[in-house]
Amino acid sequence: MRVLIRFAVMAALLWPAACMAEGVGTLTVTGVATVNAAPDQAILSLGVTTTGPTAAAAMAANNESASAVMARLIAAKVADRDMQTTGLSLNPNWVMNAAGTAQEIQGYVANAVLTVRIAVLDTAGSVLDAAIADGANTLNGLTFGLSDPRPVEDDARKAAVADALARAKVLAAAAGATLGPILSITEGMGGQQPMPMLYKAAADSTVPLAAGEVGVTAEVTIVWQLLP
Repeated sequence: MRVLIRFAVMAALLWPAACMAEGVGTLTVTGVATVNAAPDQAILSLGVTTTGPTAAAAMAANNESASAVMARLIAAKVADRDMQTTGLSLNPNWVMNAAGTAQEIQGYVANAVLTVRIAVLDTAGSVLDAAIADGANTLNGLTFGLSDPRPVEDDARKAAVADALARAKVLAAAAGATLGPILSITEGMGGQQPMPMLYKAAADSTVPLAAGEVGVTAEVTIVWQLLP
């Protein structure tokens, strides 16, 4: 695990008139930090699209293919609880008629979207291979993440507070003041985002995958009282 500290986007020295009369001001500093960690899970979104001359035929073909995909995923050690149907649609296939004057229905298109959580990253490539082999013909995306991000988020919060404190000390000293008590701490918007760094690839698959790292960012704004 590595910690990257980034400069905050805001640092302001505020001297309200009332405080100046008392020889006291406030210092507001925003600290930002990013902690990088290797992901331990992947989320795969794939789909099965089928066509048929009638709505019933298109849906029947889709059901058959989707069932085959799920059976193959189970055989690839994906647990039932890690699979969820997140989309299902059936639409007419509209095409222009021969005269080019109007559209008409030529068959139907059925689509099912399945979201799969892959708890063992080494199997991600083989899971994808298995899904494609049995009918999945749409790949909507693959993302890597943390099953329990809280410990990494807390590390990022601590690093963000340390960043704010370090720069607050520099600013206060440059202004000829001393940091007093903390008046408020506000947490900003953080989040996870993948980092473009190689972590590992699935060696048992024809689909090469690189998980990289997940960067968890925290932002805190702290207001100190300044003492003369």
